[in-house]
Formats: sequence, structure tokens, C-alpha cells
Amino acid sequence: MKKIFLIASASAVLFAGCKKQLDVKNPNEPTPAASTTESGITSLATGGIYVNGFKDLKYGDGVFGLFWSGAMGFHELLGDVIGAEAANSFLNQIGCPDKVTFDNGSSVVNPNNPNKWTTFLRTVNQNDQQGSNFIYYEWGYMYNMISACNTILDIVPSVTFTGNTATKVATLKAWAHFWKGFAYSHLGSIYYAGIINNTASATNPNYVSKEALITEATAQLDAAIADLGQATSAADYDAIIGKLIPSFCQVGKGAPPTTASWIRTINTLKARNILVNKTTSAMTGADWSAILTLTNNGLGQGDNIFTGRTTPTGDFLPSSNSYVAAKIQSSAPGGGGYKLSERWVQDFKAGDKRYTQNVKQGTTWIGNTDRGNAFNTRFTLYNGGNAVAGAYIYANTASGAFELPLVTTYEENELMKAEATMYANSFSGASISTAMGIIDAVRNYLGAGLAAVQGVVTTQAPALEELRRERRIALAFRGLSFYDARRWKISEPVASGGGRTGCVVVSNAGVVNTNATIDYGYLDYWDVPDNELAYNPPAAGSAPVKNPKQ
Repeated sequence: MKKIFLIASASAVLFAGCKKQLDVKNPNEPTPAASTTESGITSLATGGIYVNGFKDLKYGDGVFGLFWSGAMGFHELLGDVIGAEAANSFLNQIGCPDKVTFDNGSSVVNPNNPNKWTTFLRTVNQNDQQGSNFIYYEWGYMYNMISACNTILDIVPSVTFTGNTATKVATLKAWAHFWKGFAYSHLGSIYYAGIINNTASATNPNYVSKEALITEATAQLDAAIADLGQATSAADYDAIIGKLIPSFCQVGKGAPPTTASWIRTINTLKARNILVNKTTSAMTGADWSAILTLTNNGLGQGDNIFTGRTTPTGDFLPSSNSYVAAKIQSSAPGGGGYKLSERWVQDFKAGDKRYTQNVKQGTTWIGNTDRGNAFNTRFTLYNGGNAVAGAYIYANTASGAFELPLVTTYEENELMKAEATMYANSFSGASISTAMGIIDAVRNYLGAGLAAVQGVVTTQAPALEELRRERRIALAFRGLSFYDARRWKISEPVASGGGRTGCVVVSNAGVVNTNATIDYGYLDYWDVPDNELAYNPPAAGSAPVKNPKQ
């Protein structure tokens, strides 16, 4: 933990721009030891999230070192939304499946790892790899965030506030509990085990299960809801939340949320935690009912959410490479740091304006042939779109032009609601009709311009296919794609009932296959990073820190 748990004052310091909001070492804005003024604690609370949680780590890599392009990029690689050729820190191997079988029946195994992907992960997961250990990044960022939030909660009682003190204290506490809930949600949704730490400037060696991490996430999110209920002065709430969110992020949907909108964000996140941490076959009626309750009280179209914006100085999101889609856009296929997956492109329905707006076809790109057969591509993303009015744009590297959702969105909430509606009602005709109407609404919201499927798609299998495709398209590049591949068992080996058939794959010979099979073989939950275990070995009674799957 000493390598990973960084206190806010240690890591929220290397900011050139927007110092008054994001640099807690500004002499006019105290470090944690002296943050007993309103300006000091709000500065600390902002930097603790946007810097500690998303930008600065002890180790890093310039290619993928940021949270939104790196840690979330790894999810998109495993979800087969993007590919990668660069060998930096084994990046080219993260999304390299175990086997690809072409239309003619011939097959190619992963040339980097002729055994299994799990073997690759455990070869890389060594402390001496430092920042080359890709599974370290999400762990490091999220525990940085938790540590910062613990410090905020520790200091708040000592702060002198103007105005309605109770409301300002409640808002700051809600901020800390909310982001801790966010962090534990991420940890419990990707690691097999982790640590619950609610003490400032400390840690412990008591590793708990992934399920216990999600339980703690729920507890923290519920604490945030309770805190928001104590923020009774609208003016004083607005004064604090307006300081906690960087001003350059307060654009569009990123304007400060009301307490009610914030609670709806929490409900949507809690629904996600239920949905993505079981395979679909393991979900119970109670699970689907809980998701319905939460999403019925989740984000709506008119709610403000937590977002990120790029700035010329790259405060926490540099314009050119700070989020996944920005690292794809290029003048030609294969030109970006990430490559656009043929499987993602094939999931667009014919006539989808989001395709016309975003997907650019060019000369077929063939990468280094020793790095697999799954990442070759004919496509890239337009930067800033292709002038299709009203259709969603996935990448825009102009400073401040792209709105990056940091937590949850209306469209995610609604697609979870659609899925839960069908499963909770045993795919009755009425439930399918309702779900298809929800999908139509999401597509209209994102400017897809597609014909309605409500009343047209009326049975289970095609309804689930509409849902699958829309989740792939609407929620792409946000770090959610692997969750879906995992819960649908697509990421598992073909021998275990996983894999994907009917795939478009461009072979290393340039042949476009349209009915290929991909055997991914990815591990569902990652082992605890050895960067942690080397300095903080598990205490007696800890949960297993290694996934038993081989």
C-alpha cells in the first residue's frame, strides 16, 4: 500500500493550469495539514478527485498513463471495441484473443502468448514491472481517490465555513462519500479482491472479496445520499458544489447537479454495480427488480451529470490523448494510438447516423503480423464528426469541445431499465414492447435516426440483440464494454461457452472474413496487482487475492 495509497498533498501537485482549483500546494490554498478554511478544503477536495483519481500516479506511461485513456482503455480493448499495436507495457497483448478462426476454417493462435491470456496476465503482474503492469493502473488511481476522500472527511470537522455550515459540511461529505463509492465500484467490478480503508493517512492488510468491495461501494453511496438530504440551504449547496467541480467542466451537462440529480446519478451507478457483477444467467428476479427500482429513480435526459472537459493546458484531460476515442481518431485507419475494432463497426445497424457521423473508412490497415489477427481494420473515427446534424460525436480533440461522462448517463440508465424490464417480466409481449420503446428513445436522444423497433421487434432473441447492439454503440469508449462481454460470457473461452461467432475479421493477408469465430479467453476478474502485494502482503484471514480461474 505504501506504493499505491498516495495522500492528496503528495500527488495533486503537478498542475500547470487552473491552479486555484486543482493544485493544493498553491500557497494561497493550503495543503491537507492546513486545509481548515473553506477555500482550502474545496481546493483539496477538487484536486483529490480530478488529479489523484484521474491524472497522477507513482508510475505511468505516456501512451496510456491517464485513467480515462489507459485504465478505461484496457476495458475497451478487452471488450473488443478497440485494438492496439504499440508494445508499450504490453499494450498490444491486452486485447489479443487466444484464437481466431477464419471463414475457411483455418485458425491462428495468439502469437504473443501461445498458451492462454491468463498466463500473460500473471506473467506481467509482477512488482518489478512497475508501470508496465497494466492491471496496476485502475487500482492505483482508485486507491489514490479513496485516500484523498478519507483525508477530506478527516479535515471537514475542523473547517470554518461562512453561511450555512451544516449544508456546506454535508455537501463536502457527500462529495467524499460519493467518490469513494465510485472508486470501490470500480475496484469491486474488476479485481478479485481489494482493501476497504476508511482511515486517513493509513491502510491495512485485510483483503476482502470483490463482493465485499461492492457492498462497501453501496454503503458509501448511501452515505452520500444521506449527506445530500442534510444540504438544506440551496444557496450554500450551490456555493460549494460550484467550487468542487472545475469551472472548465461546468459546460453543457457538466453544470453543477442539483441534489436530486446527484441522487439520481447515484441510483444509476448502484444499478450498474448490480448488473455488471454477475453473468446474465446468474441474475435473479430480485436483482432485476432492484435494477428496475433504481433506474426508475435514475438519471433522466434533463439531469446534469459529472463530466470532464479538455483544456489547452491539459489540466486533467489533455486534448489529444486523454480519453479512449481521442486516441482512435486519425486521418486513416490504424493511425491512432488505438485502432477501431471491426467487431464494433459491424454492430451498427444500417442507416445509423452515428455511423455516418463518426466512422471513416479508408485503406485497410494491417499491423505487425506478430501481434495478432484481431486488430487489423479498415476504419477510424472522424475527429469532431462528419457534419451530420444531431448525431452523437465520439471524439473531438478541439480544446473543451468533447463532453466526457465521468460516472453515469441517461442513456446507460435507460438501457439498464430496458434490460431489467424484459428479464423481470419473463419477456412478456408488454415488457418487450416497453423495452424496445426505451431503446428507441435512447437512439433518438443520440441522433441515430433509425426506424423504431417498438411494435416491430416482439420476441426475446431479436429484442436481446437490439439491446446488445445498442449498448455496444451507445456506451462505447466509456470503460463499460468489458463488463458486458464478461456478463454475457463472450470474453470466456469457447470451450466454456464463450467467444463470438459471425465476426468480421481482417486477416494478416488482408482478407475480410465475415463469419469468423473469436476465442477471447480473458480472465473475468483480475488478481490483486503485485505492486500492492509486494509491500502489503495479505494478513491472516484475508480473502484470496488471486482469481482461481486458470
